[in-house]
Amino acid sequence: MSSRRSRSRQTSSSRNITDDQIHDLVSKLQQLLPEIRERRSDKVSASKVLQETCNYIRSLHREVDDLSERLSELLATTDTAQAAIIRNLLMQ
Repeated sequence: MSSRRSRSRQTSSSRNITDDQIHDLVSKLQQLLPEIRERRSDKVSASKVLQETCNYIRSLHREVDDLSERLSELLATTDTAQAAIIRNLLMQ
């Protein structure tokens, strides 16, 4: 077996996550998600938490896209000096 392949196997085996770690990570995600946090229910399946996480990330992406579009429109309608100030502030 090549050393590259053996290193790859060592790396992947050292990345194994225990069930306790998965449970801990799912619990942390559950605390971050507004949809689940508002339910006040302690028992939510890991698959539901992961599904809600994906939905939440998608909604955040849509919100960022919407805000970016609105900012672009705002910058297009302001004079160049004001637009330059706004761009400088955003780059900080």
